[in-house]
Amino acid sequence: MERYIFRLSYNGKIFFGWQRQPNQLSVQEVIEDALFKLNHNKLIQVVGCGRTDTGVHAKDYVLHVDLNPNFYNTDLLFKLNRILPDSVSIESITLAPADFHARFSAKSRTYRYFIHQQKDPFATDFSLYFPTRLNFEAMNEAATHLVGNKDFTSLSKLHTDVKTNICDVSVARWVQTDKNSAYFEITADRFLRNMVRATVGTLLEVGTGKIQPIDVISILEEKDRQAAKMSAPGHALFLWEILY
Repeated sequence: MERYIFRLSYNGKIFFGWQRQPNQLSVQEVIEDALFKLNHNKLIQVVGCGRTDTGVHAKDYVLHVDLNPNFYNTDLLFKLNRILPDSVSIESITLAPADFHARFSAKSRTYRYFIHQQKDPFATDFSLYFPTRLNFEAMNEAATHLVGNKDFTSLSKLHTDVKTNICDVSVARWVQTDKNSAYFEITADRFLRNMVRATVGTLLEVGTGKIQPIDVISILEEKDRQAAKMSAPGHALFLWEILY
């Protein structure tokens, strides 16, 4: 068996996240089902770089899979894309070192969350319509308090099975692409469930003046999900880049 890296992108609108789960359509399921069909109805399991929540998209998702060398050929990418739904695209397949792990070998992950402030029916599937005026200077000031090795318990889903809620954030910033559009970009070594959406929700509260930039410090220090109430919806969130 040889290990291969698949890089893919997907529109998460119809999926209940990456991970396979009973009675819910997932990205992992459709990829494994496609491999199953090409492998004469024999199961091939894939390992992803991490979970994405329901409705969340990925511009750059990475998985690894162990394949019999006789199974892999240069037509595999084409054959998979022909079977997969239009919402999933395999971008590349490359041979990996035997010890490569899609999740544990990753050095950093970057997410982007998109918003638009002028009504646009063509943006609604991939961006949050937020017509309220925002103070981006205050939001970026608040974002500086997220950078570093911090406990993100207050900005994560309760009762998850992780051993630690410490994440090392290297980038947290808002970028205005034009007068009506912007995105929040955050890079870290790891992310907790719902962390980016809760973070965006909190920063939007800063932007509307409901809380002050410095309040982000006390929210993190409380280590209590109730300290940060708002969580932004998932449809505007993209897993943007994975670095190894």
